[in-house]
Amino acid sequence: MGTINPFGKEIIKVETEFCGRTLSLEVNRVGFRATASVIARYGDTVVLGTAMVSEGPARGFDYFPLSIDYEEKMYAAGKVSGSRFIKREGRPSDEAILIGRLIDRPIRPLWPKGYHNEVQGVASVLSLDPSFRPDAIAMIAMSTAFMLTGAPFDGPVAGVRIGLKDGQPQAFLPLEEMNNNELDLVVAGTKNGIMMVEAGASEVREEKILEAMAWAHQAIQPAIDLQNQLFEQLGIVKNEEFELKLPSEDVQQRVAGWLEGRLGVGLRAPYPERNDLVKNLRKEAHAHFEQEIGEEEYREIKNDYDDAITMAVHKDIRKGILEEGVRPDGRSLTEIRPLSSEVGILPRTHGSSLFTRGMTQGMNIVTLAPLSYSQIVDTMERDTERRYLHHYNAPGYTVGEVRRLGSPGRREIGHGYLAERALTAVLPSEEDFPYMIRSVTEIMSQNGSTSMAATCSSCLALMDAGVPIKAPVSGIAMGLMTDGEKVVILSDIADAEDFAGDMDFKTAGTTKGVTALQMDMKVHGLPVPVLEKALMQGREGRDKLLEHMLQTLAEPRKELSPYAPRIEKLMIKPEKIREVIGKGGEVINKIIAETGAEIDIKDDGLVTVAAVDAKAIEAALKMIQDIVAEPEVGKIYDGTVVKLMEFGAFVNIMPGRDGLVHISQLADRRVEKVTDVVKEGDKVRVKLTAIDDQGRLNLSMKEAK
Repeated sequence: MGTINPFGKEIIKVETEFCGRTLSLEVNRVGFRATASVIARYGDTVVLGTAMVSEGPARGFDYFPLSIDYEEKMYAAGKVSGSRFIKREGRPSDEAILIGRLIDRPIRPLWPKGYHNEVQGVASVLSLDPSFRPDAIAMIAMSTAFMLTGAPFDGPVAGVRIGLKDGQPQAFLPLEEMNNNELDLVVAGTKNGIMMVEAGASEVREEKILEAMAWAHQAIQPAIDLQNQLFEQLGIVKNEEFELKLPSEDVQQRVAGWLEGRLGVGLRAPYPERNDLVKNLRKEAHAHFEQEIGEEEYREIKNDYDDAITMAVHKDIRKGILEEGVRPDGRSLTEIRPLSSEVGILPRTHGSSLFTRGMTQGMNIVTLAPLSYSQIVDTMERDTERRYLHHYNAPGYTVGEVRRLGSPGRREIGHGYLAERALTAVLPSEEDFPYMIRSVTEIMSQNGSTSMAATCSSCLALMDAGVPIKAPVSGIAMGLMTDGEKVVILSDIADAEDFAGDMDFKTAGTTKGVTALQMDMKVHGLPVPVLEKALMQGREGRDKLLEHMLQTLAEPRKELSPYAPRIEKLMIKPEKIREVIGKGGEVINKIIAETGAEIDIKDDGLVTVAAVDAKAIEAALKMIQDIVAEPEVGKIYDGTVVKLMEFGAFVNIMPGRDGLVHISQLADRRVEKVTDVVKEGDKVRVKLTAIDDQGRLNLSMKEAK
């Protein structure tokens, strides 16, 4: 008998070897009132996964009300927030939101369609091993908790984050290695297939990514087996008596009968014509059944009929693609919707573009700023700065809805980050282009694959702004439909195909390779060979998009916008930084006040000076150069007499550096008194003749003439 908790239950712990460390799962220690709770431990990382499942379908929801949150706790890393005013955890960071989405995406498809019980999962990091990221362990904890609820969750799932070491995949690499790794890949899956893939890469070939995906799927098997072991050891019995909120068989048959002959060819038309056809067909169907059933009675069951219409339309889309090879808008399987793009469309912005693919349209605006404007990242894992930001906005009007404006949601943050990763690999270094870069995509219209439209428009706007990217990047969304035997891959999916399909797969990259990847399955996992076909077909689609983009703008502009700040850089010795800043910042603040330029100094001695006016930059640079300049023997300086002595005069030749002009070096003639030649405050020209072993400067007015 193991340790007993206060309620008489045995604390049970199982463990296994997982990617080089021991992974353990423990129950009955904490979270007694949760439907299920589990503590996952890997190294010094400890994550609490808790799950709550309501007893019946939630009222007022016409969708599956599942929420999964990932909570960063600063104490887990032995840190207190660096914010001066806020020390308590509040709104989750963008990074925490992204990890929450990462956990959600492989778990959500494994619940039954029509299951409307309210389900909540929370992964809380209690202790952080700083040598690796905790997201994969949080995913395992969350999957285990859902398994232990007994709810109809068709798990378990597990995930792993891998990079390349000596060209080979390896999991849980140290953060410093992952930060500079050419591949940052997360793979999550079930025992039999891959459910989710997300990657950022430095133009890595598809073949190498596929190799890493296959390796990762094998690597997660011990974590899946461990969850099953705990499930069986606890004797969990899955609840088979749950209600699915789906249209009844009778409703589905009545709807299918009325729709017979009205689907198929009759709905195949380019967007937006097809959307209008479906909308009108839906109105006709509701009008028919309302008249047949009666207005009052139909009002109570209208949602069931609406769901049945949607299901029938989706079934028709799948039938057309799988049996006839024809898509809902009439395109072939690899055909991309009509493309158009423009650059330089906004006169006062630093860079702008408008990218349109079918009905999906994204406008991107790039703003350049000094490096001092970089965003500070203060999270449980990281204390760093983000120099490149991509923000994505998609208001309600972009999908034809009335929707209240508010702060960006998880989807907006996720789409923005995906587009950001797609371009990060090709950005110039800070040394080559010392700018902070903000890229904002304003989605103007949505009809599928807006994140990839954001990627393409962002690339064009960056080039329009004169950002010297290493290579242009394009992105495409791929889809998949399968009947269990036949598999069909679709290029450039639209909304209708996404909603009816089995996979949403977004790939971005250059002609050399992939820079970003996001793949989500709606079926219960797919094998690597199927994903290989999608990845390779996606490369062909990317190339077509890139060809179009380069016709609009072939390369980055050579000149920046006249409204963008000009930035010049200067490397100084790190020990000179203190002199440039001065006591309490008095020196640097004086330079800023006198020139109007913005000045930023990095710890390595990189000084950037920014201003719209080039003269302000020149003046500030000269003042800094004067401060950090080293005296050169043989050079002539214009200086100021600062002190008189009987044996000579001290002259200041640069900030903080005075030298002695001996009385014999004041003039060509014999000088009786120093005051006969100079007085304090005089401007004089001197030559540096020597620097002695103590660093003292010997000057001559006589030799400077």
